[in-house]
This record gives sequence, structure tokens and C-alpha cells, in this order.
Amino acid sequence: MTCKELLYVEDALGHEAIMKNCSCKTSNDLKDVSLSSYIKELETLHNDLFNKFLNLL
Repeated sequence: MTCKELLYVEDALGHEAIMKNCSCKTSNDLKDVSLSSYIKELETLHNDLFNKFLNLL
């Protein structure tokens, strides 16, 4: 993996970590059950993407 590719993966990991944390916090704060459920799905999606990027290293 080149240096540029490694920087891209590190950047993507950071973005996915932020999205995962934001969606987790948001789903816990929401009162609407259906909206909270949807945000939890997004949290799962971002967690999966984070793990895929992590496995590239």
C-alpha cells in the first residue's frame, strides 16, 4: 500500500468513526422510535464500513 493510499484509509477511518459516534448519540437522544431505529441502522452501516477499512491495514 502506498503512502497516499494509507492516508486515504486513515482519513476514511476517521470519518467513519465520527459518523458511527454521531449516529449512536443521535439514536439515543431521539424520542421518535421509528426515526431512532433508522439511525441505529445507519450506525450499523458505518460500523461495518469502519471495520472494512480497518481490515485493509
